[in-house]
Amino acid sequence: MTELLVCTLLLAGASFMLLAAIGVVRLPDLPTRMHATTKAGALGAMLTMGGVAIYFADSAVSARAIAIVVFILLTAPIAAHVIGRAGYFTGVTLWEGTVKDELRERYGPISQRLASRDDKRP
Repeated sequence: MTELLVCTLLLAGASFMLLAAIGVVRLPDLPTRMHATTKAGALGAMLTMGGVAIYFADSAVSARAIAIVVFILLTAPIAAHVIGRAGYFTGVTLWEGTVKDELRERYGPISQRLASRDDKRP
């Protein structure tokens, strides 16, 4: 029964990581690619770590797997946000089908300053 659970977790983790890789190749622009890699890649890694912790059934391995999962939960969204923001500020073009760009009115490309909501001009 344990082997079935481990196999299920590992296959689900690998499937989510494959979806993340396909998202990087198929999606049109940086923000959507970052979304795919952050969500699916992080979930895939967490499911894989769950399978590893159950397979080895050792407290040291389980503690490391939990630490890895917590590290991924803390760093993946922050890293994706920083990379996406840096891409936007360096001029990476958005997909032509993008409906909403909230930073367009608040970012001054010449001054490279992002105005807050209270400021009138960037």
